[in-house]
Amino acid sequence: MSAVAGPVALARGFLTGIVIGTTLCAFVVGIIIEYGPLIITGVGLPVVYGILRYLAGAPRRAREARTAPVVALAKIESLRAGGTETGDIPVDFDLTVAPDGAATHRVKITHGVNLVDLPDYRPGGILVVRYPPDRPWKARIAERLSPEWERRVAGAVIESAPESSLVQEPPEGCLFGTLAFLGLLLGAALVLFLFRAELFAPETPERTEEPQSSVTTSSSGSATVNVDRSLLGEGELRRAIDALAQATDVSQVITVVVEERRLTVVFAPTGAQVPRFDLRALPVDRVPPLVERATSTIDVGSPQTWQVTIVPFGTAVSSRVIVTGPKGSGSLAGDG
Repeated sequence: MSAVAGPVALARGFLTGIVIGTTLCAFVVGIIIEYGPLIITGVGLPVVYGILRYLAGAPRRAREARTAPVVALAKIESLRAGGTETGDIPVDFDLTVAPDGAATHRVKITHGVNLVDLPDYRPGGILVVRYPPDRPWKARIAERLSPEWERRVAGAVIESAPESSLVQEPPEGCLFGTLAFLGLLLGAALVLFLFRAELFAPETPERTEEPQSSVTTSSSGSATVNVDRSLLGEGELRRAIDALAQATDVSQVITVVVEERRLTVVFAPTGAQVPRFDLRALPVDRVPPLVERATSTIDVGSPQTWQVTIVPFGTAVSSRVIVTGPKGSGSLAGDG
């Protein structure tokens, strides 16, 4: 039959559940959201709780220390040794305890016995135990006996108590376990509530940075656009041309040179009768395939640099790619 725990025990169970739930959830959530203080809280909370529990139990331990223990004879009903083969080993004792002026009872304890002294303990033997008056299940075997107790042990005869008289620590009860479980859920829910924004916030998409470009013009009739991305990328050459068009007139161009991250334009001199074209009408979509074909077909080793030169040719334009590598350089002409 389950024993009903007292209010203090129930409160302790509920608080222990809160600490366990908070500790586990704080540690896991701290790792997920990469928040160091929360991880430290998850590790340190049970340590602090253990210290507080120890300090809270100090008055009870002091009170028990002032209370004289019960000293009684006990008969060994059975024993079972385990553990290592050297030094003290844990031995499980089943004892019949016969306190003075009270009924005998059974108790099961574990006591460390040196391997050399183990033959002194055998079923039917008599020994002396000590235990707090209100907690007989905490009995301990007394090893140093006064002469009076040694005489009593030598002449004692104890009848075995029935197994139904076994005393043991009362179970906490179902209510204790229920409150501990509720405390665990409450501790975890508290952490999840406090850090719900970090845990369940939608991921913000990475901002796509606009390519940066700089336009430089000179009095010699040329202009240069420097960009931070390859001009062979989709739309990059068109953006470079638009940036140049915003800075100067690009309708009178006689030469265009396209490199990896640079666009150079030469304008027609004022009044000169030379072929020219509008840079904005340049078929920029043909430049990347032309460069790709040149770098893959011209044998210069591993191509290191390339350059596309575009000049007007009649009513159209003519383009040529120059590729340079370890074996020298080569060129490929493109169509209009």
